[in-house]
Amino acid sequence: MLPRLPTTPAFLPVPHDDALAYSAALQHHIAARIDAAGGWIGFDRFMDLALYTPAMGYYAGGAHKFGAAGDFITAPELSAAFAQTLAAQVVQILALSAPQIVEVGAGSGRLAADLLCELELRGSPPGAYAILELSGELRARQRQTIGDRAPHLLPRVVWLEQLPGRFDGLVLANEVLDAMPAHLVLWNEEAIAERGVAVDAGQFIWRDRPASGRLLEQAQLLAAECPLTPAYLSEVSLLAPAWVAQWAAILGRGALLLIDYGFPRREYYHPQRDSGTLMCHYRHHAHGEPFYLPGLQDITAHVEFTAIVEAGCAAGLDLLGYSTQANFLFNCGLTEVLARTPVSEPLRYLPVANAVQKLVSPAEMGELFKVIAFGKGIGEPLLGFASGDRSATL
Repeated sequence: MLPRLPTTPAFLPVPHDDALAYSAALQHHIAARIDAAGGWIGFDRFMDLALYTPAMGYYAGGAHKFGAAGDFITAPELSAAFAQTLAAQVVQILALSAPQIVEVGAGSGRLAADLLCELELRGSPPGAYAILELSGELRARQRQTIGDRAPHLLPRVVWLEQLPGRFDGLVLANEVLDAMPAHLVLWNEEAIAERGVAVDAGQFIWRDRPASGRLLEQAQLLAAECPLTPAYLSEVSLLAPAWVAQWAAILGRGALLLIDYGFPRREYYHPQRDSGTLMCHYRHHAHGEPFYLPGLQDITAHVEFTAIVEAGCAAGLDLLGYSTQANFLFNCGLTEVLARTPVSEPLRYLPVANAVQKLVSPAEMGELFKVIAFGKGIGEPLLGFASGDRSATL
């Protein structure tokens, strides 16, 4: 049991009492799971419990997560221009496959609502829009968002709790891979260790154990390929590549379009990035303390896109393109979408222009965020990768 809560770091807002009680209940739950496992769990298991424990985890609870009132802002929350631009690529994929979309982890439902409206405007509404979402609270919020913004399109939307058995069309996932639980690995000169979590004196603590099994194999391959310095700490995701590979058995004719932040392998495991990419988000503050009030904050790790490509292609998917978010959006007509709002109306134009700047600026989301596409039976080059394709860097 955890008898006391951690002290709030000075730079973070102090949670309300009800939020502290919510987190305390999850901490007791995690501590019990650690005890049941013999006093130690891998960090991937801790991350899974902190984010996805039913009715208690960050993504399974009722706290507001997205937008200005939440903990972070995603591209769809910034502006409808994101979905309106993305729609150009969606139209092409649906025309080459089937008029169906599965969105994985739809957040607040903003992307689904704006995308449905734009596809209707372009004369290409999907016959069905499925949302794969495990959180009942988020499903309710998504239904409300779509109902408020596009009530006449809501009958086209269905919710799934598991991957479909077979699917033709577009699979869309925005900021999903980064929230998949990842292992923490420490490369020392003498051995490779997995960093996990234990409980001591009523607090979560780090504790290392020798890496083993599939994780050790992958860590050894990375050590042979990348110039890792002594005491190099970083993440290794086994779940995200496996999840992408699953779609190879599901996808008949269509494409898998993933948007997330991360790097190719050589950049991800750069000698200067020797503390990894693990990051937490609480009330628009980013920090590196995953033990701080589980259930109240997001925990993420950047995506290692080379592993994603290796897994997808080995499973039978075709790599259709890989580029920065900025290049992708410009290729899909972002400039034309921005031009819909007259410059002569500054009260309307400036908020849209400011949001678009965040979407494409190298200092904001434009360079760090990447777009990667896999497919089956797609015989044409995709619009979003017409220029600036970085597949060769993978």
